[in-house]
Amino acid sequence: MPANLPPQYYELERQFRAEKDTAEKLRMAQELFAMMPKHKGTDKLQAEMKAKISQLKKELAGGAKKGGGPARVEQADHVEREGAGQVVLIGPPNTGKSSIIGAVTHARPLVADFPYTTREVTPGMMPYETIRIQLIDTPPISPEQFETYLLGIIRNADLVCLVAGVDEDDCVDKIQYVIDKLKERRVVLTNQPHDPEAMENVGLAFKRTMLVAHKIFEDGWEARFERLKSRYPDYPIVGTSILDDDSMAAFRKAIFDGLHIIRVFTKQIGHEADFNDPIILKPGSTVEQAALHLHKDFAYKLQFAKIWGAGKFPGQRVQKTFVLSDGDIVEFHI
Repeated sequence: MPANLPPQYYELERQFRAEKDTAEKLRMAQELFAMMPKHKGTDKLQAEMKAKISQLKKELAGGAKKGGGPARVEQADHVEREGAGQVVLIGPPNTGKSSIIGAVTHARPLVADFPYTTREVTPGMMPYETIRIQLIDTPPISPEQFETYLLGIIRNADLVCLVAGVDEDDCVDKIQYVIDKLKERRVVLTNQPHDPEAMENVGLAFKRTMLVAHKIFEDGWEARFERLKSRYPDYPIVGTSILDDDSMAAFRKAIFDGLHIIRVFTKQIGHEADFNDPIILKPGSTVEQAALHLHKDFAYKLQFAKIWGAGKFPGQRVQKTFVLSDGDIVEFHI
């Protein structure tokens, strides 16, 4: 099977071979790996690039120690998933990402009134009704600072929250810098993750994004909020303040809506429904897919199911192909 590598890959590979700086070479190697189509035709190429990345990380860590200075802490380019979805908060310095994380999760990232306080990723779990959603705090993105390991974290997330501080007059310019910087690295923030252009630009990651206008109620925030809405009409936008419970409740709901998921609860025959651990599925999922989530043999043996939910009569008998809705209760019969 041919590799079908995009033209941008070969240009970046040429730069990679010529590059002498280890840190920059590592960044390029990670970018090359991200650009590779993932199929059998690139299996060998993927393995070789993974080995190069591993070797470059060792060289970078070893070089820092030999220099006599503090060893560079190499951040992982992924965070292990937990909960119903993974959401990464990104943005310019001092926009309040860490304070949002602290307000809605049990995580305790360092919060201060000066920029660049956050130096590493910090995950936390946000409760929302019957589920928990993983939020990830990240270092800021600006002309002075950009951690390349963030590219992997952003690519792997289910949803990106782009946080703007509406207490600053230049909030739109700072947000535009983040958008442009990531696009330069082939990560496109969009509300249309299935953009047809993605099919023509192998290596681009289209990430569903919502805009968070934080620090509302600060002087002049309304005009800045409107400028953000006008500049980025395609992004859903929610205004937040950690001092306002209603805005934080709206933030939680916007996160859930942005993940595009449904919750399906299960029920054993003759028992009450279990509302503690719902099955998380994509909209349009069927009864059979819900059963498959539990176990493939269970789905294979499934004869029919009974459904309770909005728009259905209690205990309605349905077939495997029945499309589920958020909040449905399913009783499987095998």
